Amino acid sequence: MSLQTHPMMAAARHWSSQLVQLAAVVAVVLLAKGAIAEPFYVPSASMEPTLLIGDALLASKFPYGYSSASLPIHIAVPQTGRVFGATPSRGDVVVFRWPGDRAQVWVKRVIGLPGDRIQLRQGQVWINGVAAETKPDGIGAAEDDNGGSEPARRYIETLPGGVSHPVFKLFDNGRLDNTAEITVPADRLFVMGDNRDNSADSRVPVSQGGVGLLPLDNLVGRVDSVVGSWDPGVRSQPVSTWLSGFRVARFFTGVH
Repeated sequence: MSLQTHPMMAAARHWSSQLVQLAAVVAVVLLAKGAIAEPFYVPSASMEPTLLIGDALLASKFPYGYSSASLPIHIAVPQTGRVFGATPSRGDVVVFRWPGDRAQVWVKRVIGLPGDRIQLRQGQVWINGVAAETKPDGIGAAEDDNGGSEPARRYIETLPGGVSHPVFKLFDNGRLDNTAEITVPADRLFVMGDNRDNSADSRVPVSQGGVGLLPLDNLVGRVDSVVGSWDPGVRSQPVSTWLSGFRVARFFTGVH
């Protein structure tokens, strides 16, 4: 004599199976975000012209190893050392948890490595007594958070070691253009935004809203590409024009 399963029991088993599958999918997604790569959104102009407001980034997590900062969601746990840790290369664009509030994720460029001597003189970066080469590269438009823009001089900066990238300068002899020489401690990095007159970075202490010298343990990952981009400035225009805000030319482009 065959036994038949009660319909309610069959339904319960079906939903239980579905929940297990859903949990497995969520676990895989969280694992991928925690160990491989994670998307981030650029809300400010501090990294222009390399990164624009509205860019969606993909940050690889494995290049620098893993710590509590690598978790895809912020959990208030004690800071840990890094597993499989590696020091970034000078010139890398990195995502990190801001030392002032680890729930916030910021993006800047690595300028100084542990042991480096860093100084700015009239807006020019000096590393271990060697000036970073800068070449004029025309005029660009630096965005603001309200969708407007202002002219900015564009330069190509080449750091000691050969990495070249564009930077914006809005002013001559701005408040962050001249600094004392500092030596980067063994467990820290000196990071800067490419929009040099509009970036609260390692030139500004955490107590004043900057990054200060960034702890290596705060690193989340290395920015490798822009996967999408939308100009938030079109929000002030009719909804029918919002599709024009997609910067298609920036989709799936590398970050250097």
